[in-house]
Amino acid sequence: MHSTATPPVTATHCPYCALQCGMDLAASPGGGVEVRERAGFPVNRGALCGKGRTAPAVLSSRVRLTEPLVRDRATGRLAAATWEEALDRIAGELSRTRAAHGADACGVFGGGGLTNEKAYALGKFARVVLGTSQIDYNGRFCMSSAAAAGQRAFGLDRGLPFPLEDIPRTGCVILVGSNLAETMPPALRYLTELRENGGTLIVVDPRRTRTAEHADLHLAPRPGTDLALALGLLHLIVAEGRTDEEFIAERTSGWEEARAAAMAHWPEHVERITGVPVPQLRDAARLFCDAKASMVLTARGPEQQSKGTDTVGAWINLCLATGRAGRPLSGYGCLTGQGNGQGGREHGQKADQLPGYRKLTDPAARAHVAKVWGVDPESLPGPGRSAYELLDALGGDVKSLLLMGSNPVVSAPRAGHVEERLRSLDFLAVADVVLSETAELADVVLPVTQWAEETGTVTNLEGRVLLRRRAVSAPAGVRSDLEVLHGLAARLGHAKGFPAEPEEVFEELRRASAGGPADYSGISYARLAENEGEGLFWPCGSEGGLGGEGEPRGAGDLGGEGGLGGEGGPGCEGDFAHAAPHPGTRRLFLDRFATEDGRARFVPVVHRAAAEEPDAEYPVLLTTGRVLAQYQSGAQTRRVDELNSAAPGPFVELHPRLAARLRIAEGEPVAVVSRRGRAVAPARVTSSIRSDTVFMPFHWPGEGRANSLTHPALDPVSRMPEFKVCAVRLEPLRPS
Repeated sequence: MHSTATPPVTATHCPYCALQCGMDLAASPGGGVEVRERAGFPVNRGALCGKGRTAPAVLSSRVRLTEPLVRDRATGRLAAATWEEALDRIAGELSRTRAAHGADACGVFGGGGLTNEKAYALGKFARVVLGTSQIDYNGRFCMSSAAAAGQRAFGLDRGLPFPLEDIPRTGCVILVGSNLAETMPPALRYLTELRENGGTLIVVDPRRTRTAEHADLHLAPRPGTDLALALGLLHLIVAEGRTDEEFIAERTSGWEEARAAAMAHWPEHVERITGVPVPQLRDAARLFCDAKASMVLTARGPEQQSKGTDTVGAWINLCLATGRAGRPLSGYGCLTGQGNGQGGREHGQKADQLPGYRKLTDPAARAHVAKVWGVDPESLPGPGRSAYELLDALGGDVKSLLLMGSNPVVSAPRAGHVEERLRSLDFLAVADVVLSETAELADVVLPVTQWAEETGTVTNLEGRVLLRRRAVSAPAGVRSDLEVLHGLAARLGHAKGFPAEPEEVFEELRRASAGGPADYSGISYARLAENEGEGLFWPCGSEGGLGGEGEPRGAGDLGGEGGLGGEGGPGCEGDFAHAAPHPGTRRLFLDRFATEDGRARFVPVVHRAAAEEPDAEYPVLLTTGRVLAQYQSGAQTRRVDELNSAAPGPFVELHPRLAARLRIAEGEPVAVVSRRGRAVAPARVTSSIRSDTVFMPFHWPGEGRANSLTHPALDPVSRMPEFKVCAVRLEPLRPS
């Protein structure tokens, strides 16, 4: 008799991008798990891209690590070892480094894919167990410029201050430097629905991407000139009398200085800088202002520049000058990239932050977190180096490195130099799911659990905190990152304070974040389970009096379903003693901004050139990005057959005129050379890119590694490297 029992289904979330699409996992007939549609989750409504559908492929023991590896000192090769041997080796090497060179000789590098619990525990481990200031994470390469600009203007950084559901209901969206049709395909429906509802989409991108194909107006600026473009639009809006003087007077400060800076960027001047014709500039300004409500959404294009913070600030100024911020269905938002890029930067992985998005330099913040951790505030180290600066210091001041969930050999700028720095370390330990290109260099490699094998929370690009549940058991030789930190902490003299159970870690995270800008104290696993179809938006104050200084200013919510006035939500400075649990904060800034006086701040900015402009030796601009079937450094997606079939390797995209001038034919190998390195990939000739620009995706290692070329020039505020623009030359490689 055949069983008719239905296999158990686990509601969970995709492990890849910051949408954190809902999905169901069920046991498949052939063993393992299969992905099923979860139509009720509001972000993706059941839709999944190819990466999400094939995510279970990486759970296979054929492609992932299943036992620790330790480099044999005699042979120099990685060989299987026991967990005790591997953890003892790491603890011993870190202890020796500290004893010989001091705590800051030990570095820690995290990842934007780590759960909130892991990010929190990793930051605590660095500062309490190692006592090092040298910790940062790869999210510095993704959202840091938008975060810095948001903090500067609004007093708070949450990628989207409103839910995605608001996008189709606004009147105009300017999408700057995002190809979300390929990077987060389920989100494309929001733009499609916007246009179906009569709204307008303006896409800013030097390439005519799949996303730009959906636009009513496509602006194709020269890479590195987004700042001038935003200033030119603001100039036009001022000159045409389209500013919202009432909003500016009542809810902002600093307008006079910002306006004066923008007026130096008249349309013809901006056309010469950007290559965008003046009539298109005028059309964009008109469409943005004619709509009753408008939004600007940015992604890595304008952010991954050595002036990324000012560039995002210019787009925020545009929103503020037109009254398109802090109002229903309007505002500025960042499309966060990595799966937990939002939560990963809130709870202690960044060099300058403590949990709850507290500043490491704030005495009150240090005292609060130190009390939760049971340590003296004076024992906490100060801010350390940013991500690239930390990688650049490897083998110098930083002798040993513990790395979790990142692959900088492929993903870092000037990657050849970073690889050399990693090789120069006295000791490198890597915890990862697969044997990445970075893990191959390690002295110890630890196999750790992944999304479907562990429970934990993540925070998506809307600030929506979600519970991701364990659906399957990990292979016998695999442990969680929390177990790794627990084992290392015990070996280094901290037997308590580093639990391996994620819910126990989250309970401490709640206390540490209470009263901070990113307040999670009112969120619990029980509440997330109750709200499984929605999650909870931070800030979300304590449901039962966990303590803290109060909710962050400017967190006024819309209240109940559909309310647009903030009438039903918590007060901006309410205490934690709510009669009912805090509902979470779906929409920020409707009552006031999160600054001391409640006003948004204009910041005067002016255009400046990229760190490296084309010249006679390197006459072409290079920009980089992602493709539909691969993700980030490709460490996981390159191990999925279906995805590799769709995107088997790197390429160089160039315009037909440039190809004709250099006599490069479709499919021919071409070398792209910068002052930092060389990459080789087949040519892809297309009229969808500017004739002065070439594009390479950055998912692959080896000969086609795009980040061998990219420039490490850093934004002075965010410390974001300039991935999006550098000077290169092209060399055809014809058969001899």
